[in-house]
Amino acid sequence: MRRRLVPFRYPLRSLMVRWQASLLSALGIAMSIAVLCGVFALRGGFEALHAETGADDVIVYLRKGATSEGESGIPLDRVNRYKAMPEVALDESGQPLAAGETYLALFLAKSDDLGLVNVPIRGVEAASLKIHGDAFQMLEGRALAFGSDEVIVGRPLTTRIHNCKLGDTLLVNVTPFKVVGIFDHDGAYKSEIWGDIDRIAAALDRPMRQRVVAKMRPGVDIGAHMAAMEEDKRLPSKVMTERAYFVAQTGFLGNVLIILGNLLGGILGLAAILGAANTMLAAVGSRTREVGVLRSIGFGGPAIMIAFLTEATLIGLVGGIIGCLLVLPLNGLQTGTMNWKTFTETAFAFRVDASLLATAVVVSIVLGLVSGLVPAWRASRLKPVEAMRRG
Repeated sequence: MRRRLVPFRYPLRSLMVRWQASLLSALGIAMSIAVLCGVFALRGGFEALHAETGADDVIVYLRKGATSEGESGIPLDRVNRYKAMPEVALDESGQPLAAGETYLALFLAKSDDLGLVNVPIRGVEAASLKIHGDAFQMLEGRALAFGSDEVIVGRPLTTRIHNCKLGDTLLVNVTPFKVVGIFDHDGAYKSEIWGDIDRIAAALDRPMRQRVVAKMRPGVDIGAHMAAMEEDKRLPSKVMTERAYFVAQTGFLGNVLIILGNLLGGILGLAAILGAANTMLAAVGSRTREVGVLRSIGFGGPAIMIAFLTEATLIGLVGGIIGCLLVLPLNGLQTGTMNWKTFTETAFAFRVDASLLATAVVVSIVLGLVSGLVPAWRASRLKPVEAMRRG
């Protein structure tokens, strides 16, 4: 009489008896999972930084056809027309919560002396700080004095870029600016240097503004407003919410990291599959007598195959857990890379979340299953008498 399934304790005990070979197979899978998780944690941190920047009730106005503020240019007379629109909210003193801003990348030396990088500098107005609200926080020093040659610097730049510490002097073209404060922001702005709009524009010799940012009045139909501005012939504009604008800046690098992660994960995953399959094939060769005994007491080929696949699945599961443990220390680790949309340095942290870890475990189990298919099929094809003789 054929028995249905081999008891679970058999593959579990088999792994414990052959723990060295099983652990090596699991480590091969773990390395693949760790590399894959590392790349996707990098991508997740970069995308989360930009997704968390901005608000849905803050509108960014760019030149028609521009894909980023670095490509945009808005004449000063148009800046004032944007500010005067009735949809723009007012502050407590009745002034519009709208600001023209200039933006450029400075080529600055890294603090580790390993080269130069593009660091974004932004000229802002007093209204810019009001628009950002609680997302903007001063950490050290004092706030920017508008009208002076002073700058405040995003916190990550203080350890990554020369002359960005409190009290330093930063040269913008030929104009020295004093670093009077260190600020933090919930999103991508924390990788920037901010100064007075007029002084920064003069130092950069950029009389135009790169964008206008405005907070909308409560109750304004933002979608209708953006559609109307896109069609306005007198004030041609590209209009986006601030959140949508920053999300759009992540596309290229995000896709590059997806390709890189899949490529590295695929190569290492294939190596892990081949390594685990080789280990299990050797195990099948050394366990033919065991298989013969199982077949002789009534376990059929499918039951044998399921037992070996269970063993492979457990190896994959262990590999996934080890891989997740290896990548966990990366969570929150600060790093930086160039945003290829704006060609500027962006500082952010690796992001290892529950969904990434769950996906990693699933992928590791799949790798284990795939690696066990051929050995399991081979074990299931062994004849009882032949297996006993060969053992």
